[in-house]
Amino acid sequence: MKKFLFPFILLCYSCSSDSNMEEYSPTPYQLQIPEIFKRTIINPVIPKDNPLSVEGVRLGKKLFFEKLLSEDNSISCASCHTPKNAFTDQNRFSTGVDNSMGTRNSMPLFNLAWNYDERFAWDGKEISLERQAKEPVNNPHEMNSSWSEVLKKLENHPEYPSLFEEAFGKNKLTQESITKAIAQFERTLISADSKFDRYLLGTTTLSQEELNGFSVFISEDKGDCFHCHGGKNNPLWTDNEFRNNGLDAVFSDLGLGNVTGDPNDNGKFRTPSLRNLIFTAPYMHDGRFETIEEVINFYSEGLKKSSTIDPLMKNVNKGGANLSGQDKSDLKAFLLTLTDNNFVNNPDFRE
Repeated sequence: MKKFLFPFILLCYSCSSDSNMEEYSPTPYQLQIPEIFKRTIINPVIPKDNPLSVEGVRLGKKLFFEKLLSEDNSISCASCHTPKNAFTDQNRFSTGVDNSMGTRNSMPLFNLAWNYDERFAWDGKEISLERQAKEPVNNPHEMNSSWSEVLKKLENHPEYPSLFEEAFGKNKLTQESITKAIAQFERTLISADSKFDRYLLGTTTLSQEELNGFSVFISEDKGDCFHCHGGKNNPLWTDNEFRNNGLDAVFSDLGLGNVTGDPNDNGKFRTPSLRNLIFTAPYMHDGRFETIEEVINFYSEGLKKSSTIDPLMKNVNKGGANLSGQDKSDLKAFLLTLTDNNFVNNPDFRE
């Protein structure tokens, strides 16, 4: 009789495993790639170990707005990345638990799946969206909590255990699954419906002032903005590189240099996208400029030379591009054509 026992156990185990596998079947989420992206840039980066699913994106959205991730249940990811502001917070420095002040301006969140080198934050310290989603929980200037405390809160929540099971399978409420879910939601934040997008697609026209502003933008003799921020063939409006753009002669924040330890990287920060500028003030990594006009004036006559100044800042020796008043006005008019109102009002991105 005993000789039949072992095969019977294997059979039972096999049936049990098959049953568990059948229970975990998330629905694939089809990312809607905009036509303007299809025409000019390659497909987005979706990690093989974190494919998008309907259940994962839904869970990630709920977690993005979840204040239980913070020590005193007072702030969420959305506190510093507000949908109506293109996922920034309009403060010079973001404020965390107990009004603790950070040292950087909150970056907007959109088109993150097209960040091909997968280096995030102003200084590139996070090498994936999943890694980036992990950091705020422990940061004393942000959520000031611990992952063990967050897991305890979510495990005792009436909804989360079943939501995690739907998204990732049984017993999957972990730090890794939390950050994966948030990253899935963040990859769905796509902005590609600005006036300039529609102009490139042939469905609208630009005013003469806006067209003149685009000419200023792409002219090496004027704005010379396109090297870092792209143009018609780069609808991301950033190269996602790290550059010293002439903000300071002496650095109070080393930026990328603080991450790599290489003095040649001191003062370098990520090139931000120019989409949705009307919503994302103040500007630069430290939020020093309150208006678009201030930013344009800086590039026109406020550049400062330093040992790591980017070679593309060719006008640094004369202080900047020295734009005329009309050029500045036209340039601003063009930059505002990169505004995507449908993105900031998209109900899929609201709580």
